[in-house]
Order: sequence, then C-alpha cells, then structure tokens
Amino acid sequence: MNMRMEIRNGKGVATVNGPLNAAGVDTFREQMQKWMAEHETIEQIVLDAGEMDYIDSAGLGVLIALLKRVTERGGDIRIARLGNKARMVFEITRAFKIFEIFDTVEEALGAEA
Repeated sequence: MNMRMEIRNGKGVATVNGPLNAAGVDTFREQMQKWMAEHETIEQIVLDAGEMDYIDSAGLGVLIALLKRVTERGGDIRIARLGNKARMVFEITRAFKIFEIFDTVEEALGAEA
C-alpha cells in the first residue's frame, strides 16, 4: 500500500494505491496521523479509493478510527472512486451508512458538509 496526501480546495485528499489491509494499516495510520498533525486546520478529508485494490476489516477499522478523530475536529471523511471489490466490503459491513461515498473526488470536494 502506498499513499499520498495533498490539499485541494482547502480539504485533504488521501490517495491510496494498492490494498488497504492488515499489512498496510499501520503505515496508513502513521502517515495520516503525521499529516493531520502537520495540517491541524484541515477538517475534511477525501479518501480517493480509485487506486485501492481491496479493503479488509483492518482497513475499514482504521478508516472508522480516523473518522472518529476527524469528527472530533468538526470535520468528516468522504470516500471517492470506490472500486467494485471495496464497494462490496462497504455494502456487506454497511459502512456506506457511516461514510459519504462519491463517484469522483471533485464531487466529494464540492459537496456540502
């Protein structure tokens, strides 16, 4: 799993490349925590999942933990470009009720909170 972070329209965009699973959650968590510490004013984060191959329960768990931290700041996390395999995990676990899911990063960036 590789990821990159950037700021667009005053919001954080995290692009995940590869699977977000048990093997990569520690790296994901550490990079997100470091980035959030460096950008304390950023309240909204869009996870660009277009290059994310797969997500398992560990990956979903780290996203939920991250959502908790971001909502404590008054923000939220939006998911964009969710692929079929990952979308199936979100549907089976009903995680789509927790996260707002958008077809594109631009839609996620432009949506009102």
